[in-house]
Amino acid sequence: MTVLQVGNVRHGFGADELFRDVTFSLAIGERAALVAPNGAGKSTLLRLIAGETQPDGGSVTVRKGTKVAYYRQSHEVAASGTVLDAFLSSFGAVLELRHQLGNAQERAALGTQEALDALGHAQEAYQRVDGDALEREVSMLAGSLGFSARDLERPVASLSGGERGRLQLGIVLAQKADLLLLDEPTNHLDLPTIGWLEKHLASQRGALLVVSHDRAFLDAVTTQTFELGARGLRSYPVSYGAYVELRETELERERSVVDRQQAFIGKTEDFIRKNIAGQKTKQAQSRRKMLDKIDRLENPEDVWADAERLRFRFADAARSGDLVLEASGLSAERGGRQLFRDVSLLVRRGERIGIVGPNGAGKTTLVKLLTDGPRGTDAGSVKLGSNLLIGIFDQHLGGVNVTRTAAEEIRSVRGDYTLEKAREYLARFRFWGDDPLRVVSGFSGGERTRLALAKLLLEPKNLLFLDEPTNHLDIPAAEILEEALAGFEGTVFVVSHDRRFLESVATRIIEVEDGQVSFFPAGFADYWSSKNEKKAQENEPKVREGKRKNTQPPPAPSKVSAPASDVAGRDRFEKQRDAQRALDKKKRRFTDLEKLIEDGEAKLASMRETLKADPDGDWTALSKLVTAEQALAAQVDAFVDEWTRLGVELANE
Repeated sequence: MTVLQVGNVRHGFGADELFRDVTFSLAIGERAALVAPNGAGKSTLLRLIAGETQPDGGSVTVRKGTKVAYYRQSHEVAASGTVLDAFLSSFGAVLELRHQLGNAQERAALGTQEALDALGHAQEAYQRVDGDALEREVSMLAGSLGFSARDLERPVASLSGGERGRLQLGIVLAQKADLLLLDEPTNHLDLPTIGWLEKHLASQRGALLVVSHDRAFLDAVTTQTFELGARGLRSYPVSYGAYVELRETELERERSVVDRQQAFIGKTEDFIRKNIAGQKTKQAQSRRKMLDKIDRLENPEDVWADAERLRFRFADAARSGDLVLEASGLSAERGGRQLFRDVSLLVRRGERIGIVGPNGAGKTTLVKLLTDGPRGTDAGSVKLGSNLLIGIFDQHLGGVNVTRTAAEEIRSVRGDYTLEKAREYLARFRFWGDDPLRVVSGFSGGERTRLALAKLLLEPKNLLFLDEPTNHLDIPAAEILEEALAGFEGTVFVVSHDRRFLESVATRIIEVEDGQVSFFPAGFADYWSSKNEKKAQENEPKVREGKRKNTQPPPAPSKVSAPASDVAGRDRFEKQRDAQRALDKKKRRFTDLEKLIEDGEAKLASMRETLKADPDGDWTALSKLVTAEQALAAQVDAFVDEWTRLGVELANE
């Protein structure tokens, strides 16, 4: 059942047009990724679908009765009430009855019969709407998002930005919507919670449209990929990883079609110029009519072309000593909770260390101790090596002054840069035109992140501490940063929950979890594999226990044919093969027709010259020649018509 129809939607006018001709649909059970570079309008399109703003053209139709839930990046959670109240805020009637029950319980403490009767009525009303069951369900959802039972009683106003993000996500998920719109849902989630969210979304029956820069998340959750461009939306029936390869194949094919059409048009126009006033006037006029009917093709839009014009290049730095950092006995606690104790670490030049763990486990605190040394109640020591040039990227972007322009930020680090030099440098980070002159307070999260990285790369560094550097980067920017770090000759510490990023960058993993710091000598892929294997082993006793409880004998094995995926793949291959054969046949016929037309026109010219001559009394021969000329002319005209039709078809293949 289709729940969403988007038809020829346009947003903006003239030079301010963001996108146009956006058309697609979503049905129950379909899960699609909406991808495009930052600034292309992904969030705007989600707002249009959610009904928060209206399109400037086209239509957005949500099936009547469809429940829509929308998770925004802005985390606009009302700062009143408790966390549990916020989770239940989408169920107004239940929340109101819960408050009435709470008030009745307080009054019942007086012990009056009236108060006790009121409590009974309140309890009965709450049970009628399954309030207890909903409360248990919401509590389990909250626990999966990192909120403990105690957290549910906390006032919303006491939550951090990251906690508010998780709360808003929980409020949206609790609605069990028919159409779920998610805008960057993983930005404030740790790896375990992302894993839970992937399984949760995959098990939901509703339709899903999600914007995310987390490539592993998109591959795990979505089965379709919608690519948003300025000239429309392209749909690919595959997850993100397969889309990357498929789009390149399709773009190459479409460019080839455009090239072939342009070559065909050029060749036809050349024929028309040469023959419009000669003996082949009829053929030239026919081809001119054919050209007038052709729908001229544009080169396909490559939405990632500008996004990939980004250069993260580290300035050459002096070589550091072989021993970069040595930490001994590091311990830290925050808010009366021990984060880790007695951590010792030895880091050598060239290592790229990924730091992972749940939110609040102490990852950022560990980085702070390594960069600034223990403070206050912290314990231990940190000894830095020789000849170090340290660079720090703060996930909160505290190193960016929002009151300055981007160019002023660059010149605050490099006072020797002229305005023109600063603009030239910022162009490497996709700040073009007047972007360098804009005040940073008006920048998006992605733009601020690119500016912070631009400042970091201005001066030589050989030791980097990066805290969630990809949080607001689009996919091309994250991939280009990966390449730059993989080729960086210095030493790197990086905190991240982006699995693909960690796989590409980290040569060693530090895990901070449950008051413990563990070390894994291999890269992220090996760490993640061992982590999942350990989890499977822990769950194995539960599985065996479940099997013992199952007294039913296993079903007898049955003969099966090839898997459905294999059959579908074979059918797809056969269809592609047949289509290619048909295309090749058309091409051969098109070439043959050109030769037939050329030979026929030459023969017609010879016949017509003969007809001009004196028949010398042989009128029978003349009559036969006239009949043959008319038949050949009709045949050549038929060849030209067929050639014209095939030319149009091949140009559109």
